[in-house]
Parts: sequence; structure tokens; C-alpha cells
Amino acid sequence: MAGRHVGSVEPDHEHVVLLDESGKVIGTALKAEVHTTDTPLHLAFSCYVVGSDGRVLLTQRAPAKRTWPGVWTNACCGHPGLDEDLVGAVLRRLTHELGIRGEVEVTPLLPDFRYRAVMDNGIVENEICPVFLAHVPAGVTVTPDPSEVADHRWVTPAEFRALIAAGDVPVSPWAVLQMQRLPDDDWSSAADSPTPTGAPPPTS
Repeated sequence: MAGRHVGSVEPDHEHVVLLDESGKVIGTALKAEVHTTDTPLHLAFSCYVVGSDGRVLLTQRAPAKRTWPGVWTNACCGHPGLDEDLVGAVLRRLTHELGIRGEVEVTPLLPDFRYRAVMDNGIVENEICPVFLAHVPAGVTVTPDPSEVADHRWVTPAEFRALIAAGDVPVSPWAVLQMQRLPDDDWSSAADSPTPTGAPPPTS
């Protein structure tokens, strides 16, 4: 899953890949229509961006987002297309959401992560969601798309953990669960030895 790529163009009509409980691909659905009060299990990913100084990029989801608008979370999330390489999908979203271009090294953090969460209005997220770490060079320029990201900041992993514990600002449920499995500072060990959760890897 590791590699160096340049992000590709965001498709006009994004689809998500539907999965059965074993992680097998069973079809696709339009992203714009898939999140309801009965969201089917589907394939997604989360990505944390880390700079050369060890700080990670947090983003605040735009207020127009259908799921968890306005909450703080990891750098970006997204849905790979059918037969799309996961690393390629990560880089596509890094470019689309954050304007991050150029050489980016992507490595897996939590390849077996899976979660289900329900908003106050009943809208459900239900995903097999591998988590990646994107290493960016010093001086990287972040230019968020305002339709995706309302704000952003760089913090240490320990500072993000403290932000979650304080409860002063809302944080996405997936980021809370992910941070419970990641070490305070050095995430390289998490990438080398992921803790199993029992979530099956997606299969064709």
C-alpha cells in the first residue's frame, strides 16, 4: 500500500463500493445517495497527514457536509471507486480536499479499521475504512476546498488526543475510535504492527 504518487482528478459523479459483511464487493451506489438512516456497508478510507516536524493536520468538516458537518477530524476521508487503488484514492482526495500535490508517501496505519456511527438526525455512517498516513515534505502548501473543509490546523498527536479528551469541540466518531488505537506520538510502530479489530479486508 505504500508508494509515491501525484493525486488524480476527482470524478464528476462519485460512486461508493458496496460490501457484504465479509468485505466482498457486491455493487456500487452514488455517494450523493448512499448515506441515509439505513446506510449499507461500503468501502471508505481515512487519512492522517504528517509533516516533517511530526505534527498532524486536523480539518474541520464544512458546514454543508451531509455527515458530521462542522466537526474536527483527521486530514481527509473518502471513498475509492470500483477497482480503484486505495493509495490512489487517498491521493485523489488529498488533492481535491486540501490542494496537496507533488510527492506524498502513503503508508497504512490501521488497515482493518471498521466502524458504524449514527448522527443525531439518524443519518448513518457504516464503513470498512482502512486508515492511512501520508507523509508530506517540509513547507507543503495546504489550500482546502471550502465546500469540503471549513478550517484546518497542525497539532501533535498528543495534542489531538488532549483535544478529544477535553470535549470542548466536536470530533468525528471515526477519529475518536482511531485515536484509541494509535500511540501518543510515534505512529510508525502502528503502521508496522496494526492491532486486529476483526474487520475483514475488502475483497472482489
